[in-house]
Amino acid sequence: MLVVLTVAAVTGLIGWFVGHEMGTASNKAQGVATPVSSTATGTTTAQPVNEQVAAGGHDFVQFACAQCHGEQGQGGVSPDVPALTGAGNELTVAQLEHIINHGLGESANPTKPYMPVWGEVVSNQQVSDLVAYIRAGLPAVAGAEPPLVPTDQGAAVAGAALYGKYGCINCHGPNGLGGVPNPQSPDETIPPLSGADFFSEFNTDAKIKEIIRTGSVLGSAPIVSMPHWGGILSDDQLNALVTYIKTLKTD
Repeated sequence: MLVVLTVAAVTGLIGWFVGHEMGTASNKAQGVATPVSSTATGTTTAQPVNEQVAAGGHDFVQFACAQCHGEQGQGGVSPDVPALTGAGNELTVAQLEHIINHGLGESANPTKPYMPVWGEVVSNQQVSDLVAYIRAGLPAVAGAEPPLVPTDQGAAVAGAALYGKYGCINCHGPNGLGGVPNPQSPDETIPPLSGADFFSEFNTDAKIKEIIRTGSVLGSAPIVSMPHWGGILSDDQLNALVTYIKTLKTD
């Protein structure tokens, strides 16, 4: 759903997103179950939630929201990315939908992450589910956990796991085959990370690593742009992704 906001509202959203201190949200009034923290272990136990909130929790992992906003939106990944633990109380449904669909801000500094455009990748139902999850206080959802990244099976295996964990697969497809529509971009699709054209243009490790690190900001919504990962991924993680990409089809 495309939500039209006034200039003042959008300005307010940007101000909230880039520098807001947020508290822990609660949605008990809607009868949504919330997680219970164990003081003995410091862990959070998943409790039953309604189906839409559960779907949103899985979407939060699938689309790598947790890799920037922290697990269950608790922050701590980058000082440039806010926690979301108070967003359900402080932003309206329309505002949350707008941020997910249209992104928020751009940055020329590859170490400064920004909220990318998801509108051409995430469905309306998934956006609604994500909003429901945020407004429920981002509870722990059973099974909604990012994949583990092996550390003792080589860089290619680690890179393959990172490719899923950080959501690369959502835009560039399994095995980097591409094909995800991006109608407003020059070639109307999100490019693959495999094949002769890709490896002709990105013919060195350094070039592949740099495009992951710096991204490719093509414009504002509804154009899906490659966010830069330089402020999120470590150098070792970038190298592992490059190693994995180099195992993909080259013709």
